[in-house]
Amino acid sequence: MEECDDGCVLWLRQQTPDAVTKTHHRICLDSQTNSATVYWMNSFEKVVSRTFRSAAGLRAWFALDPHAHKP
Repeated sequence: MEECDDGCVLWLRQQTPDAVTKTHHRICLDSQTNSATVYWMNSFEKVVSRTFRSAAGLRAWFALDPHAHKP
C-alpha cells in the first residue's frame, strides 16, 4: 500500500496470468479520488483501463458477459 498525505493507494494483482496475453490483470483502489481502476492488456498487446467511481458500477461491469470484456 502506498500512502500520501491525503490518502492511500492499494494495488491488487490477479494471481494467475491471462492465458492469451500472459499478463496479470491489476486493480488500483485510490482513497484520495475514491475510485477503482482496472488495468488489463487486450489481444492487441495494448494496456487498457477502466475507472469506476462507485462500487455498484464496478460490480455491474464485472457481472457483464465475460466475453464482452476482460478481465
